[in-house]
Amino acid sequence: MSKDTFEENQRRHRLDDDDRVWLFGYGSLIYLVDFPYLESRPASISGWSRRFWQGSHDHRGTEENPGRVVTLIEEAGAICGGMAYLVEAPVFRQLDLREKNGYLRVATAMTFDDGAQATGLTYIATPDNEAYLGEADEYEIAHHICGAAGPSGPNDEYLLELANALRELGLHDQHVFDIEAHILRIGKA
Repeated sequence: MSKDTFEENQRRHRLDDDDRVWLFGYGSLIYLVDFPYLESRPASISGWSRRFWQGSHDHRGTEENPGRVVTLIEEAGAICGGMAYLVEAPVFRQLDLREKNGYLRVATAMTFDDGAQATGLTYIATPDNEAYLGEADEYEIAHHICGAAGPSGPNDEYLLELANALRELGLHDQHVFDIEAHILRIGKA
């Protein structure tokens, strides 16, 4: 079941309209940039891994058949690569709506590809949110993804777009690439 976190995110990290804030994207925010930004840079965050453990009831699935999308899980020593966008504070109204299915804004330190560092915000769906689907092996996740679609399109499209975007950034994510390999085999069967 989905949980609308829009109002909660509007209360978190109160921002003035003239604030500029770095946003770290690690999933669809890498390849589906449908919001205005002032600057974008490849970046990474430490201590987090990308996992297809969050349910999508509003974009890549439905209430009856949720898709699977990425969230971040804490993992010592892990580094999660993605994109950072410098945005004006009012953009978070649009982003909070986009990420309303269980995701909360969380402050994070990020490192840009040139070694510079900044603090910004990212969206994380924690295990205690109502849409969390939890851990599964990559084969099971691939089958789940192949059987889901929602208003934003087929769930496998999300996975394939993310895998391509990671390759374009020169990033390796074994979890994502293993699921992709299973999906491509399922598609050929």
